[in-house]
Amino acid sequence: MFKTVISFDMRAPEFGAPSAELYKAALEMCAFADEIGIDAVVLPEHHCSEDGYNPVPSLMASAVAARTDRIAIMLGALVLPLHDPVELAETIAVTDIISGGRLYTTLVPGYVDAEFSMFGKSLKDRARLMDEGLDVIARALSGERFQYGEREVFVRPLPVNRPPRLLVGGGVPAAARRAAKHGFGFWVLQPSMMPESQRLIALYEEECAKNGHAPGPIMSTHPAVHVTHDPDAEWEKIGPHIVHMVKSYASWASDVDTTTSPFYGLDNVEAIRKAGIINVMTPAEAIAFASKTDISLTPLIAGLAPEIGWNMLRLFASEVLPHLKNT
Repeated sequence: MFKTVISFDMRAPEFGAPSAELYKAALEMCAFADEIGIDAVVLPEHHCSEDGYNPVPSLMASAVAARTDRIAIMLGALVLPLHDPVELAETIAVTDIISGGRLYTTLVPGYVDAEFSMFGKSLKDRARLMDEGLDVIARALSGERFQYGEREVFVRPLPVNRPPRLLVGGGVPAAARRAAKHGFGFWVLQPSMMPESQRLIALYEEECAKNGHAPGPIMSTHPAVHVTHDPDAEWEKIGPHIVHMVKSYASWASDVDTTTSPFYGLDNVEAIRKAGIINVMTPAEAIAFASKTDISLTPLIAGLAPEIGWNMLRLFASEVLPHLKNT
């Protein structure tokens, strides 16, 4: 769906740059990404994270929309069971209008126990809350007036895109079936080059046919690329930030099943380099890599100093992106 994306989770661990500096830089980088022709910006959500992971990406999406003209904006992914689905439908509608119809929204059931506890929810209820919420959001954004329990639901204004660009995210067959059942698109939370990603997309398309409708937007997780002329030297700079990110995701996944997480057991730079979680490459290597798969840029990964991120982005813009646009 997107060849190139730029992603910001806004983590700010104590050893990295402060949040205020990171948010300012992220908005400036989104404007730059818009100018050079990157396809989309991805803004994920997590809560009660000590490093300040962005808990309200819809606010940032509105700020990005105000600074850009063309780039698609992906809320990806929002943890639906933590939200009131009616309020979330209103948020999606207004954010889509502010962006001029550039919004995509991916919804997931979540997996972090601490997040559910903070919102007075239980992980045991996430499947029910997810299915219930998807139905409410789809009906609300269609313009329907309807009863939701004892509540009358009537959402206005409606989004620019009707139907709106809504996806279900997940890396297991149940996610593919859920996306197809509700008539949503599907974001496979598996790297696009993995065979499992293609199997899940095939299952999603089969399930859409069974449910009597065409598939919605489809995408897989983009492998992360960081461009530099000296990968070994760059790993010295960004290694601690990447280790922080990987360890954080692995600890969250333990609330469900750590062994299914791509971050399981990766606790040092050498292991992470071998796993390809972050691909630090020369421009020539990045061009070759991007010829085989879609790619993601994470210029502020886990509080990385903005000047390092800017150096990477400018190098990507000058020596990599022109080759991608000519293919």
